[in-house]
Parts: sequence; C-alpha cells; structure tokens
Amino acid sequence: MRAIVVGAGVVGFDVAKLLSHAEHDVVVIDSDPEALAHVNEKLDVMTVCGNGTSTAVLEEAGIRNSRILIAVTAIDEVNIIACMLADRMGVETTVARVRSDELANTKTVLNAADFGIDLVIHPEESAAEEIVRLIRRASATDVVMLANDRLHIVGLRLESDSPVIGRSLRDVVSEGEKIRFRVMAIVRGIRTILPKGDERFRKNDQIFVLARPKSVPPMLEIFGKRDRRIQNVMILGGTDIGVKVAYQLSMEKHKSIKLIESNRQRAEQLAELLGSVLVIHGDVTDIDLLVTEGLSDMDAFVAVTDDEESNLVTCLLAKHLTVRKTVALLSKGAYIPISQSIGLDAAVNKKLAVSREIMRFLRGKHIKSVATVHGMDAEILEIEASPRSYITSDILMNLKLPSGVLLAAVSKGSDIDIAMGMTRVEPGNSAFLFVMPGQITKAEALFATP
Repeated sequence: MRAIVVGAGVVGFDVAKLLSHAEHDVVVIDSDPEALAHVNEKLDVMTVCGNGTSTAVLEEAGIRNSRILIAVTAIDEVNIIACMLADRMGVETTVARVRSDELANTKTVLNAADFGIDLVIHPEESAAEEIVRLIRRASATDVVMLANDRLHIVGLRLESDSPVIGRSLRDVVSEGEKIRFRVMAIVRGIRTILPKGDERFRKNDQIFVLARPKSVPPMLEIFGKRDRRIQNVMILGGTDIGVKVAYQLSMEKHKSIKLIESNRQRAEQLAELLGSVLVIHGDVTDIDLLVTEGLSDMDAFVAVTDDEESNLVTCLLAKHLTVRKTVALLSKGAYIPISQSIGLDAAVNKKLAVSREIMRFLRGKHIKSVATVHGMDAEILEIEASPRSYITSDILMNLKLPSGVLLAAVSKGSDIDIAMGMTRVEPGNSAFLFVMPGQITKAEALFATP
C-alpha cells in the first residue's frame, strides 16, 4: 500500500516509521529540507520537498496511486487542504491532525466530511483525557478504556509490600474469583509477558489488569493498592493540554486546581477563561515558586509544558516532596521507557493518539479498534468474529490459541464478559485480544471465515 505523510515533524516521523515498519510504500512531504534529511537518515522511505497543499507536489509524491494520506503538520489549514485535495484526487482514506475544536463542533457550518476528511485526530484532547483518567485513578500508571468505557485496562506497579509478590497468578485470581478481572500482561524489565496461571508476581512488575469499572476498586485492594481521592492538583503549563485538564478537573466537586503559566498575557486570558481555577503567572522552571505555591501540599502534579526536560525534572521534584501522583507529558522515545523506573507515576504521549488511529486503518475493517500502552509491546485489538471462524468452534478452554495471543473479553451486543475457560465466542461477537508483535496475522486468522 502506498501512503503519503504530510509533515516531517515529531508526529509525522512517528507515523512514517509506523507505516514503514508495516512494510508499506511511504512518501513524506515537507517544506523543510533539514526535517526531510532527518527522515531520510533514519527511515527507509521516499521524501518530497514542498508544500502539502500543492497539487504538483502531491502528484510528484504519487497521490494518484496512494490509498491513504495522513496530514500531521503543525498548521491545521495545511492538513485540511491537503486532505481535501487528496480526496478530490481519488485517495481512499484521509486523516488530518487538527488542533482546533471547530470541526468537532456539532453547531459548526462545515464538518470534516465536507472537506473530504475521513478521520480528524485531536492529539492534545486525547492526551488531556488520558491525564484526567489517571488523576481519577490515583493508583494507576495507565488507564485505557475499551468498549465505550465498559472495560478498563489499568496499569499497576507492584511495590515490595504488595500482598501478591511471590504468589502465582492462578492463586491470586482464585482468591478474587467473585471480582471479575484478568491480568493480561506483565512488563518485567524490557520484556512483555502474556502470563499463564503459574506465572509468579515479582517486585517492580508492571501489570495490566482488565476489569469492568465497578470492579476496579476491589481489584486494586487485591494488589495492595487503594484508589484514594485526589483533591489538590497543580498543573504546570497553560498549553492546550493544560487548559483542557484544568477545565475538566475543575468541573468535579471537592477539587482545588492551580495552574502555573509563564506568559503573563496567556495567564491573564486563562484566569478569565477558567473561573474556578487559580491561575498563577510565573516561571515554570522556578523551583522556589512551585514550593512557595504549595507543591508539597498537592495530591497530584501534572507537568504539560512544551519543555519535556522541565516536565521530567519538576515531576521528580514533586515526587521527592511526597506528592502522591505525578504525570508528565513526554514525547521523546528515550524518556518514556525510563520514566517510571526513575520515579514518575505516569507519562502521557500525545503521539499515541495518532498512531492508534493509523493502526486501525492499516489492520482492516474487521478490526474495529486498536489500543496501545506505553512500554508494553503487545497491541490490544478488537476483532469481530466471522461465521465458521475457528474462534467460534468451541469454548475458549478447548481452543488452541497461538503463543502470544490472549483473549481478554467478549462483547455480545449490550453485554460484555471477561473471558474465562467456559467463554464461547459467537459469530458477530467482538473480542478483545492482547497480541504480541509478529502474531497479529495469526490472531486475525482465528476470526476469519476459512
């Protein structure tokens, strides 16, 4: 498949890398020769120097033979026009990264379809929603929602005092059999394990547990965690993400929110916009300011400035001052894998929102959704079972699933079940699977009509 990526920035580079690794024919367009030189040096893709809104540049990139165009420049208008041109020139699927909420507004005169855009991605909004979920689940390092929020995947780090350390997965599950949950993955060092019943938990294991929302609190207790309420939150950075997080949290009862912004004019604007949020003008790198404004009294600290180093350092300071929950906005590949090992509770990466949607388009129509989690190699796929497919032939305990494929839950209309040995997938049901790299084709084959 030929794919065109407009924009060779951080997000564009990541999307091109994803497509290239999936063995697609990729062309990257950008007007910055230096950015393209970096792409050429690191990736096995073609590049075209020029503006993505130029039909001549698009023709040079092979737009007539392309199946998908993904526009992820820093300028909304460029992304929208590039997708509009691609649609008019016969491209099957167009994806635009748009920061403005205008196209998502139901009251707006024009919507995405009017511009020929199949999918609009708001990475900043997705990142803000993820941060809010992490604040609400104070004990979690990750929270991923599936099946329209009917299932949660909760990431937990096992401390030395966890009651499950040294015990087998089978024993822990049997103890909590009244609470329906499944431990779907364990990240141990740099390894991702899809565990079997005899796998034993170890100190510092990062585990990912699937459960219904109402089962999460009792599940946390089994692993020695408590979902304590967070009331006082300090947000560093009046970026779009910081504003969205502050607004959403300020709508909840019993929450006190402080937001620190270094630009005076921006701080004054936000003070008017966020009436119930205390907006403070000050240098976001001023440690004394953070301490003076009560950092040590906070329940949670969120750093979402455009300076990743500042986000990392200030979160480590907050953790040193015993702030219970720290969340940093990080994008650099070198930072994310080590973030939790050096003391952060959670890292959020806005590039993931783009990657997840692109993967869904690449997988095919029978795959209804794709999710990924920081630091975990496995993908989470939602696949619909076709008639006469292998997965529908018997109950789960009698099926031989490939190594590296773990069935997590089954959605049957309005009902959803955590998968157990007696679970049976019927044609038309949607199943959620954890799938290791290299096993996706085998996982898809389980659900296809022979």
